[in-house]
Amino acid sequence: MPVTFIYLGVMLAVIVVWFLVFKRPVYEAILLSFLILLTISRSWGNVGAYIHDAMSTSLLYSMTAFVAMSLVLTETKMLDSCIAIILALLGRVRGGAGYVSVITSSFMGALSGSGPGNVMSTGVITIPAMKHSGFPPELAGNIESNASYMGNMIPPSSNIVAALGAFTALYPHLEISTGQFWIAMWGVSLWFILQRLVMVYIFCKYYEVKPLSKEEIPDLRQTLKEGWQGLLLPVIILLPFVCDYLFSSTLFTVRLGAAGAKALSSCMLMFIAGVATLYTCLISKDKHLVTPNALARLFANKVKSIVPTIAVCLFGYMIGAMFADLNVATEMEQFIADMNFSKFGMVLFLTILTCILGMIIPGSSLVVMFGSVFIWAFASVGIEPLLGAAMLPCICGVMCGITPPLGLGMYAGMALSGADFKKTFRNNLWWVAAQFVMEVVVLMGWLPVLGV
Repeated sequence: MPVTFIYLGVMLAVIVVWFLVFKRPVYEAILLSFLILLTISRSWGNVGAYIHDAMSTSLLYSMTAFVAMSLVLTETKMLDSCIAIILALLGRVRGGAGYVSVITSSFMGALSGSGPGNVMSTGVITIPAMKHSGFPPELAGNIESNASYMGNMIPPSSNIVAALGAFTALYPHLEISTGQFWIAMWGVSLWFILQRLVMVYIFCKYYEVKPLSKEEIPDLRQTLKEGWQGLLLPVIILLPFVCDYLFSSTLFTVRLGAAGAKALSSCMLMFIAGVATLYTCLISKDKHLVTPNALARLFANKVKSIVPTIAVCLFGYMIGAMFADLNVATEMEQFIADMNFSKFGMVLFLTILTCILGMIIPGSSLVVMFGSVFIWAFASVGIEPLLGAAMLPCICGVMCGITPPLGLGMYAGMALSGADFKKTFRNNLWWVAAQFVMEVVVLMGWLPVLGV
């Protein structure tokens, strides 16, 4: 047996025991597995280098910036007005509350980076609206949870940052800009958003769901008057990356030079989060929430929610550095090559593998530790490397979050909807099956993807 699988087996065993048996946080399990792997591989002499490599990763600080941004957006309830506007537009459509849930929760999940957290924040609005429209409780909870976990693959989620890092580590010569990668991620995500909207339509027909009543639909003119400023937030976040995608090789390169254009693309992830946060503070209706003292208290009170997310990525980067030193990726690549998969066989193998691993290891850690291997494996059977990289947050982050019995989003949605576990479980299997089929279809190249 290749030593690679011994290391992976030890890591999985430690995480399972520490996280599932002892009910300890995931970041503790990742750190403990790192320490044990250092011992069995006799790599303690290089521990300083592994920590240095992880701490020197600029993407780690980009993740921190976006996590901090999400806290400010949540605290100021800035996107509530966006939800109200979409309700006003779609509330009169049969099952409109379900479509609102898909659209708003997908975007909110991208900002918060937390599937279960997003279910709890947007679900308090969308789930009751769906139930009032005639959605069964189990369906309302599953629509919300499956839409919320879409955030793991929609920019600016931290999973996308990790996937970009895996791609550039494997193909530094391709010089893909951040804007190009984000456009590709949106190109992939749009198909999965459409898949969820189609699922809502089918279920609405099956359950004969009605539109919202007039009393439950916000007045469009009033909501636009009160919340139009919030609609500019997506523009502020996305426009720089669209410009980078369109003008990086022309206008920016001419004015700044090749090195300058590349540096501009790289630093976008850092300053966009800050600009969006500053804009949120400027337009917040309750200025008491965004004073320096209030923001300091916010981050102090929420530090326990920030640290686990960043710690998981940091320890994941440390394991990734150690695995690179131990040639784990090379051995795994050789094992996959020896299996001689066809294109379809490789797609099935890796989508099933990441689904199983994702029940134990957080999606962002999977991308950090094995992202380059997965991209290489896809490329080895003829899949465009950029498409393989763009699909990493989907197969590593989204699928593991919605798959029972450990799909945390399902439990959060079930708690808010008051649904029966067995009914929720059975209904969720339809969503998991549709997600899996869509993953295969996109990876096989059977659908055109914007930016790829």
